[in-house]
Amino acid sequence: MKFEPHWPLRHANVQSALASFKPRNWPRRAHKMARAAKEHLLDCGEGVRLMGLHSAQPHGHAPKGLAVLIHGWEGSHDSVYLFSLACTLYDAGYNVFRLNLRDHGGTHALNRELFHSCRLPEVVGATQRLQALFPRHRLMLAGYSLGANFALRVGARARGVGLRIARIVAVCPVLDPAVTIAALESGPAIYHDYFMRKWRRSLRMKQEAWPGVYDFGDLIADRSLRSMTERMVLKYTDFPDLASYFAGYAITGGLLESLEAPARLITAADDPMIDARDLARLARPASLRITVTPRGGHCGYMEALRGPSWADRKIADELAQD
Repeated sequence: MKFEPHWPLRHANVQSALASFKPRNWPRRAHKMARAAKEHLLDCGEGVRLMGLHSAQPHGHAPKGLAVLIHGWEGSHDSVYLFSLACTLYDAGYNVFRLNLRDHGGTHALNRELFHSCRLPEVVGATQRLQALFPRHRLMLAGYSLGANFALRVGARARGVGLRIARIVAVCPVLDPAVTIAALESGPAIYHDYFMRKWRRSLRMKQEAWPGVYDFGDLIADRSLRSMTERMVLKYTDFPDLASYFAGYAITGGLLESLEAPARLITAADDPMIDARDLARLARPASLRITVTPRGGHCGYMEALRGPSWADRKIADELAQD
């Protein structure tokens, strides 16, 4: 199953932009999955709550499993790429749970402490809670970008916390955050500015949700993503420096050695944010399979302007494996 986009869609920047191109989902695809969605608050342990939307198959239709989907940084359950995947999997017979990370999807008031990318225990806790709520379903994880990074890290923790994950698919996961932020700082300004704009908006929402607790004035005024991240790390986390924080959620090195669930990592050689050469720095347990496509950009994989992406279909195929 090769990804071979026609020439107008081949450029990495075009593919990356199409990942969030809203018309690909509307109007016909905003259908059964969205209508079936019900909001759930998950107790993730230690007082943390995360919100997500569960779309169950109609009464009388036995689901093929429960697919837990995780969006990228500053995305949400409604991000175009995640919504598209959810529709594809729902149509294929899966129950779908679109999980919001902390401070994403308008959930800034749920938890006092600020989101950062090393908050793995609460995502593990959310997955454990879903396993407890739906014990008869095969549990599967799929994610994009930072969400893909989280999915693989949850998989690496699974055995130690009693999680029974049937399969994982990770699309364009953040491999080494230090490399990704360098790419965002040195690459086309459109990516850097996009994330800066979305992060600033999120911080303003957090400040409004917790008046008197947060004042992000200096942080929001920063013009550099690296500098802004460093300020956040030093003021709002226990990490002593930026390098330690990045190492805390990198999946390079030996982190994936404990991964036992069958996992497929999909990434593109032309991804403007993820350097595919860093794949050589990943542990290679027998459970991990890696697919590198020549094209696709960052989480794009669009063969047309509408409908499911190649990645949507590839994920569905992977989850269907025994």
